[in-house]
Amino acid sequence: MENNGDLDLNCHATGDVRLDKAIYQWITWDKNPQTRAQIEALLLDGQVEELRRRLCSRMAFGTAGLRAAMGAGFALINDLTIIQSTQGMYKYLARSFPDFGSRGIVVGYDTRAQEASGCNSERYYTIPPPFSSADHTTTFPKALLLGAAAGVMVTASHNPKEDNGYKVYWHNGAQISSPNDKEILKCIEESSEPWSESWNESLADNSPLRSDPLREISKKYMEDLSSVCFHRELNTKSPLKFVHSSFHGVGHDYVQQAFRAFGFPPPIPVPEQKDPDPNFSTVSCPNPEEGESVLELSLRLAERENATIVMATDPDADRLAVAEQSDRCRWKVFTGNELAALLGWWMLFNWKETHPDPADRERMYMLATTVSSKILKAFARIEGFHFEETLPGFKWIGKKIHDSYICFVVYDKDGVSAAVVVAEMASYLYNKNLTLHQQLENIFETYGYHISTTSYVICHDPPTVKRIFTRLRNFEGENTYPRSSGGHSIVDVRDVTTGYDSSQPDKLCVLPMTKSSQMITFTLQNGIVATLRTSGTEPKIKFYTEFCAPPGKSDISSLEEELKKVTDTLVEEFLEPDKNNLIRRSI
Repeated sequence: MENNGDLDLNCHATGDVRLDKAIYQWITWDKNPQTRAQIEALLLDGQVEELRRRLCSRMAFGTAGLRAAMGAGFALINDLTIIQSTQGMYKYLARSFPDFGSRGIVVGYDTRAQEASGCNSERYYTIPPPFSSADHTTTFPKALLLGAAAGVMVTASHNPKEDNGYKVYWHNGAQISSPNDKEILKCIEESSEPWSESWNESLADNSPLRSDPLREISKKYMEDLSSVCFHRELNTKSPLKFVHSSFHGVGHDYVQQAFRAFGFPPPIPVPEQKDPDPNFSTVSCPNPEEGESVLELSLRLAERENATIVMATDPDADRLAVAEQSDRCRWKVFTGNELAALLGWWMLFNWKETHPDPADRERMYMLATTVSSKILKAFARIEGFHFEETLPGFKWIGKKIHDSYICFVVYDKDGVSAAVVVAEMASYLYNKNLTLHQQLENIFETYGYHISTTSYVICHDPPTVKRIFTRLRNFEGENTYPRSSGGHSIVDVRDVTTGYDSSQPDKLCVLPMTKSSQMITFTLQNGIVATLRTSGTEPKIKFYTEFCAPPGKSDISSLEEELKKVTDTLVEEFLEPDKNNLIRRSI
C-alpha cells in the first residue's frame, strides 16, 4: 500500500493482502468525498471486518438486477459502483450491438437519496457515459420499444429507504436474464477502474446524444392502456370513489392520468404520501404488500371521503395493493394471489365476451411465476386456454412473453395499469350488485378454493442460509429431502438450485436451474404446495404455501386450519428460526 492523499495507507495496512488491495483501489478510484471519507474512517478505526464486508465482495444480479444498501464499498450502491456497472454495461452492449452508437440506452430513476453518502438516484443518470435519455419509472420499459439497445433503472422499488438498485433491461423491454446478466457482470469486473471521463457529471448534459422521451412515452403508454379498457362508457357513470397512495414515490401523476384515460375522475390522493420523499416518512416500510398496517393513512382518508376502494402503489409504482370496505368499520385487504385471481378472471371474462368461439381460446395464454397462486392454472384447465409457469421474477415472464408468442403492452410489473383495471372491474361488478370480495368467492366456487400464505423470515448471515438449505437436501441422510410436513406426506420435491425434480421421469427440472439462489418446492399428498426460497433483493427467506382445492370443496375453515398446520411445521422444522437466529416477520 502507498501514501494516498492525506492518508498514509502504509501505516494502516491490515495485513490482509486482498483487503489492503481493495482499500487502495477504493481510496484511489472514489472521487465522492463522502463515501471516500467513510472508508478512511473505518480504516483509521481499525474496523477490519466491516471493511472486508464492504470491499471484498461485489454485488451480483438477483431477480431485479443489482440491489444493496447505499454507502461506501464495492458491495454497496454508490457513485463508484454505479460507474463500474455502467462501464461494464457499455462494454457488453458495444460488443452485442454493432449499431449501439445510434441506438443508445434509456436511463430512468426513482426518488431515493441518502444524505450521508451523497448517493442519489437522480444524480446517477448524469454519471454514466453519454447513453441516450432520462425517464421515470412507470413508463420505463415502454421507452425501450423506441429502439434503444438496453435500459438502466436506478431504483430499489419497495425496499427500505437505505437501499438502492440498478435494474438492467434488454432491448425487448424485459429485465435481463441469463446469459446476459452473467456476461454483463464479467464486463463489469473487467472494467472496474473508472475511465477518465466517468466522473464528469456534465458529460451527459452536454452530449448531443441525449434526449428526453418522457412526454412522448407517457402519451404512448396512456394510449396503449385502451387495449385493456373494456367499459369506458360505464366508467364515466360510476358512482364509486377511489383513494390512491403513491407511498412517497413516482406513481401519483401516472395513476391520475390512467384513471382519466379510462373515463374515471382521478382517485383521491393521500396528501401526506403524494409527493416524492426519499425518507418515506409516513410509512414504516414502503411496501404496500405489508398490508393494513402500512395502509393506515389511506384507509382513514377513504372512510372520511366515503370511498369504497383503496389502492396503493410502491415507490416505483410497479406493485399494487388493494383494499375494499366491507362494512363501515372493516376493510378487506386483498393478497397478491387474490388480486391475481380477480385480474385473471376479469381478463378471461372480457376475452370471452369479444371471442365467443371456444376455439379462440387456443390463442389465449396466461403466465405466472412458480411461487404465485395456481389459480390461473385452474382457469386454464377448466376453460381450455394455455398456461405456463416461470421462475420467480418478472424478468422471466417478460422473457417468455417476448420469446414465445404474446403481444403485450408492458414487459414488467406495472402497478399503474393494474390500478385502473381494478377500478374498472370494481365499477362493472358494482353495476351487477357485486363487490370485489364477492366476486372472488364466486371465482373460488367455480374453479376451486386457492387459499395461500406468503411470508418470510430475515437472515443477514449468508452461511446460515446455505446451511438451512443444505440440511433440507440431506434431511434424512445424504441426498434425501423431507418426507412429510404437518402430518402429510410429501409426494414430490423440486429443487431448482440443483436442477432436481422428483415428478419428472428423468428427475430433471423443466424450469431453468438457478445455482445462484436457493429454492425448493414441496408438493404434499393433500394438495398443498409449499416453496422456500431466498429473496433476490433482500436478506429474506420467503415461504409460500397454498391449498389448491378442487371445485366443490368449500369448507374454508378446515382448509385454512390444514394450511396453517403445514405452514407452521414448514417454518419451525425446516427453517428452525430460533436455532438459526432468524428474525420473524412482525405482523
